[in-house]
Amino acid sequence: MPPEKFSKNVQDYVKTIYALQNRQRPVSNSALKAQLNISAPAVSEMIQTLVKLNLVHYEPYQGVELTTSGERVALEVIRHHRLLELYLYEALGVPWDEVHAEAEQLEHALSANLAERIAERLGQPQFDPHGAPIPSRDLSLPEQHGGPLLAATLNTLLRIVEVDDASPELLRYLATLGLVPGQQVILCERAPFDGPLHVQVGEQIHAIGQQTAMAIRVEEQSTN
Repeated sequence: MPPEKFSKNVQDYVKTIYALQNRQRPVSNSALKAQLNISAPAVSEMIQTLVKLNLVHYEPYQGVELTTSGERVALEVIRHHRLLELYLYEALGVPWDEVHAEAEQLEHALSANLAERIAERLGQPQFDPHGAPIPSRDLSLPEQHGGPLLAATLNTLLRIVEVDDASPELLRYLATLGLVPGQQVILCERAPFDGPLHVQVGEQIHAIGQQTAMAIRVEEQSTN
């Protein structure tokens, strides 16, 4: 069933569960409560709704996991969201630190047909403005390489492939440093005792904190 057939709350829940499943399975009620900033009774009530809709499996005192149907709904919502981000960014010139919030509002009303029209207009893109993979029409995800900048090899040519889009303030800051998807960088130094990282961008070297480095995904570049 297309995601627009479900309420905004249902769509938000399955999308959140999908994201949390990448870190823990099953997803606990407390994790959902913290992520969505809502009460425990509200989480429990929505879980029961999702069970009735056959979107999640639920084990008391353990948590929830998406069913196949639930995963497809989540991926469709993510596809809509990321296509909208890219369209807003490329076609309308909305700054990359604003497209996430705008897409959050629009994703629930977008039909699969209109999403496909947007994808066609954009050339069937694989990644959004922040480098996050866009599910294809059949809801498969493009292969993504690399890992966090924090764990990257020192003095190796790297390419930024993705930046976490949760914080507009962080996106604006990274843009001023040139730390954006597609940019080549070198991790020059990783200070001990949770100290800062020194990253070379072009001729400039910037010091960034470890939390910031965790928000940046990179892959090593061949020098051949």
